[in-house]
Amino acid sequence: MLVYLTLFILSLLSATLLPGGSEALLLYDISQNYNLILLLISATLGNTLGSLINYFLGLKGMDYLLHKKNINEKYLDSAHRYFKKYGAWALFLSWVPLIGDPITLIAGVLKYDVKKFIMIVLLAKGVRYIMIAWMLS
Repeated sequence: MLVYLTLFILSLLSATLLPGGSEALLLYDISQNYNLILLLISATLGNTLGSLINYFLGLKGMDYLLHKKNINEKYLDSAHRYFKKYGAWALFLSWVPLIGDPITLIAGVLKYDVKKFIMIVLLAKGVRYIMIAWMLS
């Protein structure tokens, strides 16, 4: 049980703006013959929850910045139109190192529909971990 919890926590942390990655631990755990399905679920749910944390940081942080007038609303409106047009497609890249975490933060900033956000990010992250596991076999 500790193996799955550790993978969940590392996956969660690696999906936030903190540096780190969970792929190496997933591969190690697979090589140790732990339950593949439980490993994939742990990594996917942890990583998705980490992205959801980014989303809420963006959601609440932007309200603060707007209140303090530290951001131009004209720029925010432009970004909102772009994300409304391409948002779902951009979120499918939430698993990509370096750009995925900021994308999930921007989704919160722009108040992207949280239900759609969860569905897309869960799918994108799940497929990524499945592909990693598949490459090992």
